[in-house]
Amino acid sequence: MEISYHNRSRKDVPYTYVGDIKSLAAAVDFLVMITPGGAGTRALVNAEVLEALGPKGFLINVARGSVVDETALIAALKAGKIAGAGLDVFENEPNIPEELAALDNVVLTPHMASGTLSTRTAMADLAFANLQAHLAGKPVLTPVPH
Repeated sequence: MEISYHNRSRKDVPYTYVGDIKSLAAAVDFLVMITPGGAGTRALVNAEVLEALGPKGFLINVARGSVVDETALIAALKAGKIAGAGLDVFENEPNIPEELAALDNVVLTPHMASGTLSTRTAMADLAFANLQAHLAGKPVLTPVPH
C-alpha cells in the first residue's frame, strides 16, 4: 500500500508528500483526517476536496468535527460523489445529523478512536505522573493553560 500525506511542512518520513489537501484527495483511495481543529482547519474537507476524492474514495475523520463541512459531506455521500465515510467526530457533537445516520455508506462511532488499550494505558500513566508531580510540589508534565 502506498501512503501519501499532506502537512504544512514536509517531514522526513518514507511516505509521499502532497502539497495540498485537494491534490492529496485526488491521489488516494482513503483520505484519513488526523489534524487539529481550529480556525485554520475549519471545513478543510469541503465540496472541492470531496469531489477530488471521487466516487471510489472514502473519507475517515478521527480529527475534529469542524475539519469536515458536514453539509458538503452529506451531499457528496447522497450523490455518490464519494464511496463512503467513517466518522468518529462530528461538527456539533454530541448531535449527529439524522441524514448521516440514515446513510448506508457511512460508519459512525461515538468519538472513541483513541479507545485502544495502549492509548488508554498511556493516558492513565500520564494522568498518574501528573498527579505524582503535583503532590510532590513539582510542575506537572502537561499543564493546562489558563
